[in-house]
Amino acid sequence: MKRSVRAFAGLGALAAVALLATGCSSSANTAATTDKKLNIAFVMGAESDPFFQAMKVGAEEEAKAQGVNLIWQGDPKNYSPETQIPIVDTVLAGKPDGLVLIPTDPTALQASADKAIAQGIAVANVDTHVNDLSKIVTFITGDNKDGGAKAADALAAKIGYKDGSKYQVVVGLTSATATTNVARLEGFKAQVAAKYPGIEIKDVAYSESNPEKAATNVNNWLTKYPNLNGIFAIDGTNASGAASALEAKKLTGKVALVGYDAYPDNVAKVKSGIFTALIAQVPAEEARQAIKALVEYIKTGKTSIAHEVVIPNFTIDANTTDADLAKYTYVAN
Repeated sequence: MKRSVRAFAGLGALAAVALLATGCSSSANTAATTDKKLNIAFVMGAESDPFFQAMKVGAEEEAKAQGVNLIWQGDPKNYSPETQIPIVDTVLAGKPDGLVLIPTDPTALQASADKAIAQGIAVANVDTHVNDLSKIVTFITGDNKDGGAKAADALAAKIGYKDGSKYQVVVGLTSATATTNVARLEGFKAQVAAKYPGIEIKDVAYSESNPEKAATNVNNWLTKYPNLNGIFAIDGTNASGAASALEAKKLTGKVALVGYDAYPDNVAKVKSGIFTALIAQVPAEEARQAIKALVEYIKTGKTSIAHEVVIPNFTIDANTTDADLAKYTYVAN
């Protein structure tokens, strides 16, 4: 399915979007003819991740604006299908009207999405997605391939890339299958191949959204690759873990570090030189649009939100203005 790209004009604003014509489901017909207050469930991966905490802010704001109940669920720390699937099952047993699902694996969570839809529950995907989006009301995410490409550019600039020279970099991910991680790695690899052939990606490792495990991965790399030039930490928890490892070994500025996600602590570390750059997303806006889409769909059988929405990233570096830092730094309740 061709992806429709949205222009984004700030945290609080919704850009013009394409109209998705869809048929009414049984839940939509029922909700449209009753006065009951809708229940929208929102199930993410590692609930403690500041990315999801920032998303919760947007979800709560939109739920309040729409007059619906928000059911917020996720494993406290673990990002895996094994921990997520039982949570989804418990949520579905409560028969919500809508489900915003951030699948930790596109294949493993497909059955959960199908189960919800079969029960007449409207389903949206945010950040990551299941394999089959044909019956998903909307899928909303950041521009992940673009984020990977921007990370490659920032890393190459920091290490002083020159044609004819060789450089060693590594990549830290949360999951081998989460669609955001896959797309960011694809974008990074493609940009390296096209513009920086002297950069060799020596290794990738996975943290399951655990900063301590990410730090251990970096420590292992620093031992294995004493001439390591750079690290791409592909999400926020990997960025936090990588920064801690470099700080502990007093390698700040000696090994280039480009991370993902504008956690407040990591944004501060851009200014101090620990991070070369961070690729910031807009999690609160992703959540707002998902809640809005589901409420519209449940009530009317259609939604003004496009079937696939891509929100642009923003690169934070030492030159970023205070206004943009305030705009893009993730905020939690």
